[in-house]
Amino acid sequence: MGKVNWKPGTMIYPLPAVLVSCGSRADNRNLVTVAWTGTICTDPAMCYISLRPTRHSYDIIKEEMEYTINLTTEKMAKATDWCGVKSGRDYDKWKETGLTPEAGEMVKCPSVKESPLSIECRVKEIVKLGSHDMFIGEVLNVRADESLIDAESGAFRLDRAGLINYSHGNYYGQGKHIGHFGWSVKKKK
Repeated sequence: MGKVNWKPGTMIYPLPAVLVSCGSRADNRNLVTVAWTGTICTDPAMCYISLRPTRHSYDIIKEEMEYTINLTTEKMAKATDWCGVKSGRDYDKWKETGLTPEAGEMVKCPSVKESPLSIECRVKEIVKLGSHDMFIGEVLNVRADESLIDAESGAFRLDRAGLINYSHGNYYGQGKHIGHFGWSVKKKK
């Protein structure tokens, strides 16, 4: 069977489904579901989120120049989807989802207490791209759930978190482990 040509589009899937928290005050705190997110640079640590200018969180982040990326789990899947289809203009998403805002360490916006990993970012640049604008953020702090640190080895075990991914309109749990970085070239004993 051959391949078919598809219209140009964003077909790089799966992507992490994250909740981005923003707003430094009780009256402007918000959550927005984002799948257009990723790593840009290791040193300095930088990542990005892309938002439509029409999203309620867009103006909050643009004004305060910070946000927190919160990874989501299977237990958080319903809240993650809900925050992507409802607007913070109309709802207090924290209240409606039952998620808990937790004070940031290096930013004024909260993180999501239920998230296994939260990445606090300060906006370095906003790049206008078309339907979405990219908020490039410098990572100021990473907050990880202690249960993800292996007691014996000290290794970070994010695979234990039950993270979810987004793929072309659908949410999925992560699949089975098939290897680690470099396993394809590791010498056999």
